[in-house]
Amino acid sequence: MKYDDIYTEAEASPDTLSMLGPIARLAGKWYGEDGVDTHPQVDGPESEPYHETWEFEILDPQNNGPQVLYGLRYHVAITKPGELMAFHDQVGYLLYEPETGKLYQTLAIPRAQIAMAEGEVHEINPKRFTLRAERGSNVNGICSNPFLEEAFLTKSWEITYEFHDDGTFSYEQVTKLEIPGVKGEFEHTDTNRLHLVQAARPNPAMIQFGLIGHAVNKD
Repeated sequence: MKYDDIYTEAEASPDTLSMLGPIARLAGKWYGEDGVDTHPQVDGPESEPYHETWEFEILDPQNNGPQVLYGLRYHVAITKPGELMAFHDQVGYLLYEPETGKLYQTLAIPRAQIAMAEGEVHEINPKRFTLRAERGSNVNGICSNPFLEEAFLTKSWEITYEFHDDGTFSYEQVTKLEIPGVKGEFEHTDTNRLHLVQAARPNPAMIQFGLIGHAVNKD
């Protein structure tokens, strides 16, 4: 999309939740115990169960001049059953641009790897949507530390969210890797189904402008 004026900020609604479109249903804290992670090992693929919590916090609207993004800040915490030590930790943003229908998901993990995936949705309540990141892209790409580049080269990352009639959501993600000694691309997969355990608090602008007097959930 071309803009004649790239500096002047467009008007944005302080009510982020009403502007989140297809990702509005994710606001809040979620928990799931049915996770399955299939990853590479020296003797071949290994699948392990996991438990996880996803927390999506509502952000105030974000302007890039005339571009307006509404979004959620998220944290994913994963453990193996019966353990406290982190199996996986991930933070980032899930963003929606109402004007174009574009979705963006950023991620950062403490293995010195970051990525940004993109999707596009033109329905307010889709049953499912997918975002994808490709290594080498200047727009929606993947950046890894030197060891991962050499040993577990990430070619792409794709995640699909699906919403169910019982109020749960599930996801499937596929990370395609090139690994020395392994023929072709290895598909590292993760899947789980989660249920809401805590409602989201409103974004600060809603309180500042007097549109809501208190948080939805103070716990």
